[in-house]
Formats: sequence, C-alpha cells, structure tokens
Amino acid sequence: MEKDSGKKKVASKAAARPKVQNEAVRVVNKIAPPRLHNGEERKSVRSGRASNQFAYMKAPGVMYDFQVGDKVEVFCDHEKGRERIRGWIAGIVVQVDNKMVAVQFRSNVYLTDGWMVPDRILWYPLNSEHIRPLQGKKNSAREKTKVIPEY
Repeated sequence: MEKDSGKKKVASKAAARPKVQNEAVRVVNKIAPPRLHNGEERKSVRSGRASNQFAYMKAPGVMYDFQVGDKVEVFCDHEKGRERIRGWIAGIVVQVDNKMVAVQFRSNVYLTDGWMVPDRILWYPLNSEHIRPLQGKKNSAREKTKVIPEY
C-alpha cells in the first residue's frame, strides 16, 4: 500500500473551467462611430497647420475705467416718486473686478423680469452701454458749500 503524503493535487483554474464551444453571441449595445450627415467626410484633427491650435478673441475695449467710489449713471428700471420707470439713475460703484462692475443705488431698482433687488446692487459688464460716469455736476454747488466742522 502506498500512503498519501497528505498533499492533494489542485487543478489549475484554467483546467477547472469547463470548455465552452464557440456560440453565436448577440451584441446588445454596440459602440458605433458618429454618424455623418449629407455624406460629409470627417476631417482629420491634424490638418498640417503650423499655427496655434487655440483661437483667442480680441479683448473688448473698455470705454471707462471704473474705480470703487466713482459716481455713475445706470440705465435700468427704478422707482421715482413712487412710480416705476425705466431710465438713467445715479449710483455708486461698490465693487470692480476684471469683467464686471457692481453699482449700488439709494432707491429701489428692478431686474428686467420685474423682481425688486433687495440690496439695491446691480452688476454690469465693463463694456456695457447701460453704464457711464455721472454726467453733469448737479451736486457740485452743494459740495462746495458743505463745510466740515473742526472739533
């Protein structure tokens, strides 16, 4: 009698799998190339151009240089004498970044769709035609006569 040494032979995983015969497989979600309309051919990405691959737009020309504290006029919907009108109203620039200007007003202002702005601050692009520096010095006489008392 031969004794087992205690070791069992383990079949490899490849050998343990049953062999499957080649059957016809039904493909459900086949990835297809994008369809081209009107018989157009797809142009290759590299068309031999030696120029830059990105197209940059020219920076818009800024008409005015706004700074925080500047007095400006803005064309918007606002209240005047308890009546809502659309026209020019004076405001003060409270924030400026590289694209937008924030203007705060003393009276209620409205968005185009009719909502009142609770903090009375409207944002405008730097190149907007609806914002301009305050024209005319209506308060210049009052500012000249204003005396700062010394304590």
